[in-house]
Amino acid sequence: MSLPIIAPAEVEQRLGASDAVDALEAALLAGLDPEADPPRGVVELDNGQLLVMPSAAARHPVVKLVTVGGEPRVQGVCVVFDRTTLAPIALIDGIGLTNARTAAVSALAVRHLAAPDAKRLLVFGRGPQAHAHATAARAIRPIEHVEMVGRDRKEVDELVAAADIICCCTTAREPLFDGELVADHATVVTIGAHEPDVRETDDALAARATIVVESRTSALREAGDVILAIDSGAATKDELVTLAELVRGEARPAADRPRLFKSTGMSWEDAVIAGAVTDTL
Repeated sequence: MSLPIIAPAEVEQRLGASDAVDALEAALLAGLDPEADPPRGVVELDNGQLLVMPSAAARHPVVKLVTVGGEPRVQGVCVVFDRTTLAPIALIDGIGLTNARTAAVSALAVRHLAAPDAKRLLVFGRGPQAHAHATAARAIRPIEHVEMVGRDRKEVDELVAAADIICCCTTAREPLFDGELVADHATVVTIGAHEPDVRETDDALAARATIVVESRTSALREAGDVILAIDSGAATKDELVTLAELVRGEARPAADRPRLFKSTGMSWEDAVIAGAVTDTL
């Protein structure tokens, strides 16, 4: 059997950043329920993890298989199936798909959380996800200034205080900055981990912010930024708002508080983006 193979660069060529955001938004508006997504399967390896992520939430069923912890850090493939015949119809590079869908999910949150005139973007991280998030944010808001911070972080306090949007795209296991410094109007996106004991943001931010997640079930299972804040008393389960509720107009962030979007990555997002890419073949 010979299947079309979509390489990393081809994912972006076939589906631009704004189109990817629109595809995710359209799926949620059409009634897709992230809470019904199967949980991510995790197989622990000697030097990393094997993740198994199936979903039938979108037009085409998919299974994404990726490893985390190697070189490069994320590697894998997504198999796309025809919904009617159930035959495999495409293979999509796992890195290209993951970068595209993760940045698009974050940008969708930014679309519904960040000030319309947001101009200053601060990105923690300098890897593929950091660059993908900068591109996606600029497709959603009139960004004029982008600051990318790596391991050698200088003047972080000033950068955090001045930012309209902050994207955390790192492998950090502890908070990257003091949440008290985040401006009341700012939006913070954190995507760096899907483990319950790892976080990129602190209790100070969680206590101040409207907290938005992809789904309550997945966040309470995997999102350390949320779980640890709840365990400490800085936030409560009842305060969580979902991305779907924002998109459908069922919830709105408080105007006088920062907004914190925590993403762990979910299979339905892969299905939507993989399906949209496959439909361009």
